[in-house]
Amino acid sequence: MPFLPTISTVFIVVSAILVAIGWVLIANGKATAHKRTMIAAAISALTFFILYVSRTIFLGNQTFGGPDDMQIFYTSFLVFHIILATTGAVFGIVTLYLAFKRRISKHRKIGPVTAVIWFFTAITGVMVYLLLYVLYDSGHSSSLFRAIFGG
Repeated sequence: MPFLPTISTVFIVVSAILVAIGWVLIANGKATAHKRTMIAAAISALTFFILYVSRTIFLGNQTFGGPDDMQIFYTSFLVFHIILATTGAVFGIVTLYLAFKRRISKHRKIGPVTAVIWFFTAITGVMVYLLLYVLYDSGHSSSLFRAIFGG
């Protein structure tokens, strides 16, 4: 298993687990524990993002190395995951903003939606990881710098 993709995938899974724990905590009236857990979830998601962007810039992204007839399904699934991840990140930022600004009624409305989007983001992210690095041999990769400047 490749080290950096495995580590970054662990961070996104941890963030989803922490979101689930935070949801249970607030449902049980434990607001302080909920806040701490959700901040930890956000830090875990941000750590994933930093690792992912760094890896993409310096090492590149893997191409799908599975069978050619699976490429269209993988690409469609990847696009769905990217849309979910982008939407989840935006919802996450808004949800955190509302919480920190103490706009709790709006936070309560958007929080569950954000959590569900994030759960699906994590699940599809793990599936992308499995498709790229576990179920099939990895394709090739190229760093952003090599793609732009050649070499």
